[in-house]
Amino acid sequence: MADQLADGGAVRSRSTSRPPVLDKGRVTRSEAVVPIRHRQRLRATPRYDILTDVKISTHRATTTQGYDTKSVDRTVPVRDVHLERAFASVPKYFANGDIVMSHMFAVLSATFPDGESYFVRSVAGVQDRINDETLASNIEGFIGQESMHGREHRAFNARLAELGYPTRAIERYTDRAYRLLERVGTSRIHLAVTAALEHYTATLAEMLLTDPDARGVFEHDAVRRLFVWHALEEAEHKAVAFDTYRHVGGSERMRRLAMTAVDLDFLLELVAMTAVSVSLDPVARRHPLRTLRSAALLMRSPFASAKAAR
Repeated sequence: MADQLADGGAVRSRSTSRPPVLDKGRVTRSEAVVPIRHRQRLRATPRYDILTDVKISTHRATTTQGYDTKSVDRTVPVRDVHLERAFASVPKYFANGDIVMSHMFAVLSATFPDGESYFVRSVAGVQDRINDETLASNIEGFIGQESMHGREHRAFNARLAELGYPTRAIERYTDRAYRLLERVGTSRIHLAVTAALEHYTATLAEMLLTDPDARGVFEHDAVRRLFVWHALEEAEHKAVAFDTYRHVGGSERMRRLAMTAVDLDFLLELVAMTAVSVSLDPVARRHPLRTLRSAALLMRSPFASAKAAR
């Protein structure tokens, strides 16, 4: 599955009919996702546009720390995916024309870049304490994958802002919230919170990869590919934060407390942010019955099921 892309209800294999586009040594940075001291300098070898070449390229990534991340024979490979140009055609209601569903996924996407950045800082902060070679390798892959997710979701969020979604405000709020948490928490607390939040992304990933109805929500090709690619890689690295937490001596009691806190905060903030986002939408305000029907459809969708809340 790591070498394939789920698209709609099918899984499409890598295409090899077109030659790779070499990057010519250009450095691509994942802005605002990795802290400066760990920022990825991503050199694609080769680089592919996911919309014209189904193949998702694996690549070599090096950081200012000097370690080398390779995708060959890795449990957590890193792929250089480029969707920014395709986002230009994303419509206002990209989730099958559904108002509330589109706002909910816009809110989720807006929280991802700075959330991914926090995850990376949490794991990278204990790298010097990792003496397990496999885990150390998977951490490098985790950092690379989360960096790419942050970059592509930030590009998607920029398009959503053009369409009127409050993604920039949500990004600022998310960044400030995580920065505040970092001032008061220990490295183990940050890892426990990261592992808990990764639980939610892994649950969403499983749903998107196994439920055609969930994937079918995204009618726009680039949006569907963004979320399915993200889901594939979340499935690959879902245990890395938890394994890192246990490796550095994190307790089960702290993990459970973090999971309970994240349960409450994640659901409350998602509902509140989605409600605010919808309330700011002129179309939603002008058509209250359409908006209410949209909310009712969301409650009957796979994303409001018991499986999604587990």
